[in-house]
Amino acid sequence: MKAGKKYTLQASPFIVPTDDGKTIKEHFGLASDGNSQISIAHMVAPPGWSEPFQTPEFDEYTFIIKGKKQFIIEGETLVLEAGESIKVNKHTRLQYSNPFTEPCEYIAICLPAFSMDSVHRETS
Repeated sequence: MKAGKKYTLQASPFIVPTDDGKTIKEHFGLASDGNSQISIAHMVAPPGWSEPFQTPEFDEYTFIIKGKKQFIIEGETLVLEAGESIKVNKHTRLQYSNPFTEPCEYIAICLPAFSMDSVHRETS
């Protein structure tokens, strides 16, 4: 009897619908394979994109592939460029944006997995 494979190949990530021009392709996580422990997504934020402030219940790791991304973390503004990465601890108030003229391509990893119920985005 043949044992099951000890890996999972993800060739068809879940494309998360957005209304802000951002492309989100979740490779592993709640939306793609039901995994609540981790989410891994490939994203492209268009020029001028921003999200509301949020205080998530998960740690978020971001690795910038191309372009730049702005982070406002508890009042401190940081800009990451291609090749740089950051970990933002859960329960930290922050905002993500791309106020620049070029798209920003990046990988985001959330532990535990991203969910709309646990991101706690602020409403205006």
